Amino acid sequence: MRLKKDEILNRLADQGNVAQFIAFRPDGREPVQSFSRLAGLPANTAFATPRDAVAALLDRAPEGSVNIRSYEPDNPRSREFLYGLSDAEQILRSLTRLTNDGLHTIINETVDIADGGVSGVAQGGTIEFAPDDTPRCVEKPGTASLPFELGIRLLRTVYGFAPELQASDARIEFSVHPRRRGTRGGHTLLWEYEEGAGAPPPPALIWPNRFSRHIGDKAYGLLIAHLLGQGVPLTTVIGRRVAPFSFGTETGSAEIWIRTCPAEPEPGLFTTTRGWIDPFALLQAEDPEQQRIASVLAQRAVPAFYAGAALTGPDGLVVEGAPGEGDLFMLGVRPPGALPADIRQALEASNEALVAQLGPIRFEWVHDGVHAWIVQLHRGATGSGGRVIVPGEAERWILFDVADGLEALRDFTRSLGVGCGIELLGEVGLTSHIADIVRRAAIPTRIRVTL
Repeated sequence: MRLKKDEILNRLADQGNVAQFIAFRPDGREPVQSFSRLAGLPANTAFATPRDAVAALLDRAPEGSVNIRSYEPDNPRSREFLYGLSDAEQILRSLTRLTNDGLHTIINETVDIADGGVSGVAQGGTIEFAPDDTPRCVEKPGTASLPFELGIRLLRTVYGFAPELQASDARIEFSVHPRRRGTRGGHTLLWEYEEGAGAPPPPALIWPNRFSRHIGDKAYGLLIAHLLGQGVPLTTVIGRRVAPFSFGTETGSAEIWIRTCPAEPEPGLFTTTRGWIDPFALLQAEDPEQQRIASVLAQRAVPAFYAGAALTGPDGLVVEGAPGEGDLFMLGVRPPGALPADIRQALEASNEALVAQLGPIRFEWVHDGVHAWIVQLHRGATGSGGRVIVPGEAERWILFDVADGLEALRDFTRSLGVGCGIELLGEVGLTSHIADIVRRAAIPTRIRVTL
């Protein structure tokens, strides 16, 4: 016999933390309590009246409001759903009306899906989640998808606690919240639990995704690199949507770099500076509408012996760099030079380890003479190789001097007409920000051969 929604929810409460609720079934025209789960009270505490039950739930709800879900007893689909009710009299009137229609009801504490946490599904060694949504986010594009253990470690790093989930063959719908809530006063809520759901396809470790945009693209890539065992400088993420968190390894330097962290890659557009500056003033100055920069990174400096970038091209790994700090190389001001063999070998080893987990990648690196450090990581191959940055044919090739800089190049790419390609004048690396900009613009681009 199929269990009713209130029975399923009551059983789920025996397994873990669920949103506080009181369930009612119609008895004639009167709502009669079936189950209740409230923090600090015994399971299925019976209240004298619906008014007493509603008052007890409102008193314990962190947002001071509740939702009402209605359903027919033998139909799994919900009927009317009322969200965010805070007035006890309105709640009781709605409860009476729905009961008079012969509907079963569940009143539960309102759970803010935009509180900085995530919702998702764990199933068969895979965990998927997104912010600002319900567990049904897994049916939408852009959901973060990771191996279960890696995903749990990532969430623990960001939020400071491990979600109360176990790897199993069951399908578990859950949500994670910075503020304690639910029947057990925890950070993880269970919404549905289904045995024998089978194993989903392997997780797709792809970003940008909705969670990488939530904390910032650089932060997400560096966190993945750290969790996969690569050297990442000690980094503190000061975010708009989540409390500050840190990861990485001490570099032996007390100097700090401040790096803006856009929601999606925007090569060289926003500030990167050596030394501490006010991160909140920086956010206000560069993104006053709070739409493009997700966080600011305070990162330990690496005493740079060599620095540069690497990518997966059509002919394999391309590693480029120059002595000292990598900023002038990345801006296209300094051309790439020959790298010592031991540094190249270290970067090839880092690339091999990451590619085994992620597939083709691009990354920025710094080498201190002993260790290789990853300072940015992105997923995906490029078509760059030799003197071709973006492959393709063009009716006309328009010359651009890389000495004019990144902002001029951005404007230049926007002004080009259909059928035009870019010919870059200057010795520029395939892994530089100059190359990143034309790749993102998807305009055929090659480096001009000079004699």
